[in-house]
Amino acid sequence: MCGIAGLFSKYEDLSEDIGMLSGMSKTLCRRGPDENGIFIDHNVALIHRRLVVIDKENGKQPMICGKKGEKYVIVYNGELYNTEELRNELINKGYSFKGRSDTEVVLKMYIEYKEKCADKLNGIFAFAIYEMYNKKIFLCRDKVGVKPLFYSEYKNGIVFSSEIKAILKSGKVKPVIDEEGLYEVFFLGPARTPGNGVFKNVKEILPGEYAFYTDGKLTKTRYFNLEAKEFTDSTEEAIEKVRYLLTDAVEKQLTSDVPLCFFLSGGLDSSIITQTAGNYYKKNGKDRAVSYSVEYKDNKKYFEKNLFQPSSDIEYINIMSENADTVHHEVIIDNNDLAEALYPSVEARDLPGYVDVDSSLLLFCKEIKKNYTVALSGECADELFGGYPWYHNKEMLFEDGFPWSRSQSIRRSILKDGVLPKGEEYVREKYLQTIKNTNKLKTDSELTSRMREMFSLNYYWFMQCLLERKDRCSMYSGLEVRVPFCDYRLVEYAYNMPWEIKAYKNREKGIVRKAFEDILPYDIAWRKKSPYPKTHNPVYMEICSDKVRGILKKRTPLNELLNKDGVREIINYPEKISSPWYGQLMRAPQILAYIIELDYWFEKYKIDIE
Repeated sequence: MCGIAGLFSKYEDLSEDIGMLSGMSKTLCRRGPDENGIFIDHNVALIHRRLVVIDKENGKQPMICGKKGEKYVIVYNGELYNTEELRNELINKGYSFKGRSDTEVVLKMYIEYKEKCADKLNGIFAFAIYEMYNKKIFLCRDKVGVKPLFYSEYKNGIVFSSEIKAILKSGKVKPVIDEEGLYEVFFLGPARTPGNGVFKNVKEILPGEYAFYTDGKLTKTRYFNLEAKEFTDSTEEAIEKVRYLLTDAVEKQLTSDVPLCFFLSGGLDSSIITQTAGNYYKKNGKDRAVSYSVEYKDNKKYFEKNLFQPSSDIEYINIMSENADTVHHEVIIDNNDLAEALYPSVEARDLPGYVDVDSSLLLFCKEIKKNYTVALSGECADELFGGYPWYHNKEMLFEDGFPWSRSQSIRRSILKDGVLPKGEEYVREKYLQTIKNTNKLKTDSELTSRMREMFSLNYYWFMQCLLERKDRCSMYSGLEVRVPFCDYRLVEYAYNMPWEIKAYKNREKGIVRKAFEDILPYDIAWRKKSPYPKTHNPVYMEICSDKVRGILKKRTPLNELLNKDGVREIINYPEKISSPWYGQLMRAPQILAYIIELDYWFEKYKIDIE
């Protein structure tokens, strides 16, 4: 994986502003610590920071290629999983290749097919291609949105990047947040409206979208959407197809010239990936797989079962590591470190985020990076195959709102009276817009129709938040994390799968369990869903409370918005938080952590409120 950025300025000679371009490049150095490069063609600049994973010598960027006197330049962030198939297709059309890098394949696919190449790419990516001969830039993001691509149009130009910080560093965009941005962070956060970069005038290329920038105009096209189709497979055929598609996705994603490992939580999703890889390694005479899990200091002492987290992970991790024959490592995170990592987590996202769910991942990835450059993880099975309680609890399923943020009252309680008065209305509008745009069949039953809506809500909102977390918190340490469940073929198949098949035996992710039950221990295959682990140690609440008390004493832009009594209520009576702020685990300590991140974000990014 890498970091990319670029500018297209109608009147500026960018060769005279190397300092600015170098500054943009440096903001992305954590994404690409191994190599860097800048291409300049008068008023166009492309920037690349490289994390070397495949073909060190022949994958250098920006990469230039010509055909019939026409030159093309690419900066690419990602991993292509059908590289060999596409390379052979291009060879049959007369193309030759210098090396094995997927970057060269993507560039030549574009030369051959132009924007239609996007349909053929299976992978996680964001890239920009500059057509030198006609002064046109093509921007493209992968179908599912695993890799980021932000942009901002300004007078006579456009600036884009993998991360917002590089856009801000260009000087073309100021760190300003307006009323809409405040609604985003206070009423939707840590989620974001698809396409909204929160900072004023910062947007993003959507998952499954490409764009052309030419003659001062940006034209965007969605090339991949959730499309409702009739499902004709039987239950038995669905079981076989899910097994084939996921196994194929995992095996394709084992390609790497650098050390590769696996996240293992003891849950169904990471266990399937680890076991499938372990079987593949054994079959092909490779060394044992290496797995990692995360835990918190003294968590065993304080763990309490609840609806969202019914069991602890460690016993299942041990079962799974033994079954898959992995060399396993447990990373134990100290609660003080967890709280301190909230600050670099904001810098990783450029926004307040998923608090200790982010900071723990950031620390976890930092530890893994000491020995590995690539990892595979089990994200997104829950969104695709009905893993969350809101798919199965009928009251939650048909509740008219975002199921992971069911009440706005706690969000309202931390704001002064009269501040952001349309917050609830803003959220409602975003929810209804997603429902309205959900693609359905006329023959869909009431349940099928609602399940499609729930899939869309999870896919375009909750899943994107988790993917953003995974990308930023891993790439902050230069660790590439791949997510096999995000193979677009699985997404398409899952969207149209009837609920009675998907929820096989009335279980969350039942079809996935059945598809892989013969390669997993029974206790793993049919274990009740358990989310990413969080700290249960009360010391974390104490640390966050102390930090927030300090914030409330300061004179800051944030305190102009906060209802201090409402915040103190959370500190003094955490047990009154009846439902999570967001997701499944953001309760009192995490709400306070979010306030900590908000305060740091305002200060670190010198944000002006407009």
